[in-house]
Amino acid sequence: MNSEPAPIEPTSNLAPSATRIFIAVLTRDLRLILRHGSEAATAIAFFLLATLLFPFGLGPEPDLLARIAAGILWVVALLASLIALDRLFAEDFQDGSLEQLALAPLPLPLVVLAKLGAHWLATGLPLVILAPPLALILHMDPAGLPALVGSLLLGTPCLSLVGAVGAALVLGARRGALLLPLLILPLYIPVLIFGAAAIDASLAGLSAAPHLQLLGAILLISMGVGPFAAAAAAKQSLV
Repeated sequence: MNSEPAPIEPTSNLAPSATRIFIAVLTRDLRLILRHGSEAATAIAFFLLATLLFPFGLGPEPDLLARIAAGILWVVALLASLIALDRLFAEDFQDGSLEQLALAPLPLPLVVLAKLGAHWLATGLPLVILAPPLALILHMDPAGLPALVGSLLLGTPCLSLVGAVGAALVLGARRGALLLPLLILPLYIPVLIFGAAAIDASLAGLSAAPHLQLLGAILLISMGVGPFAAAAAAKQSLV
C-alpha cells in the first residue's frame, strides 16, 4: 500500500476550487430554501399583505397614499427581511453542518457570503420584483419606479448583510428570534432613510443619484465588514 502523502495541489487550482465550493454552498442553500420555503414564502406574503392593508387603514385617498408610498414600501420590506433571518445559520448549527462548513477549504466569510446570496435571491429579489406593482396600487407616480427599484436593489442586500451579523450573534441563544430585531433594527435606519429619500427625491423632480450613491457606499462597507463579522460570531458559537 502506498503511504506517500498526497501531493499538494498547485496554487493555480485553489481559486477554481474555492469558486466551485462557493457556488456549491450557494446552490445548496438556495435549494434548501426553495424546498422548505416556509420562511421565504412568509416574508413574501407579509410584504404583499402588509402593503395592501395600508389603503384599507388610511382610506381611499390617492394623494395621501402616493405621498407616503415610498415609506410604506421600505418599512414593510425591512420588516419582511427580518422574517427569514433567524434561520440563516440556525439549521446548519443544529445539524452540525455549520461546523463542517467552518472546516471547509473555503474561508468562512465566503461561506457566509454564499449563504447570504442564496438568502437574498430567495427573499430580497422577490421583494424588488413585487415592489413596482404594489407602488402603483398605492398610487405612486410611475416616475418614481426606477428610484424604487434601484434603492431596493442596493438596500435589500445591505439588510441581509447586516442581519447576518445579528443572526450569527444570537446563534444558539434562547429566544434568539426575539433578540435579533432588537440588535439589528437600529442598524437598518440609515438604509431606510436613504432608500426612501431616493424615491422622494425622484418624485419631487430631483436627482436620486446622491441617495443611491450613499446606499451603494453602505453596501460596499457592509460587504467588506458583514461577512467577516458574521463569520467571527458564528465561530464563537461553535467553541
